[in-house]
Amino acid sequence: MNVYTLLVEVGRSKDDGLPAGSTGAALICYAAGGDEAEAVRETVAILKQADLAPLDVTGYGTLEERLAEGHEIDADERALMQRALDENSVIIAQMQPFFKGCEGDADDMLH
Repeated sequence: MNVYTLLVEVGRSKDDGLPAGSTGAALICYAAGGDEAEAVRETVAILKQADLAPLDVTGYGTLEERLAEGHEIDADERALMQRALDENSVIIAQMQPFFKGCEGDADDMLH
């Protein structure tokens, strides 16, 4: 079992809990899984249960793969990854709402 870092972009849906006026959001998730495909499936299922509308998922790999890519991963982030592993769960670590006319790149959330 590994923990995968996933960037999930969601659109709007009724009762999604996103701020009024937002067009969607990007979420950083840490998901446990036997492989990345399983982690993605579990994450999408949980987000749908939370009335969110997943549109796209980008995988950034395991802790080891991210370190090999040169990502800096602080103690808080490592603790959330460990929690996802210990609980065999999906942890939503960060959410950034999108608003019409605001520029930004969801990938910036990881750097």
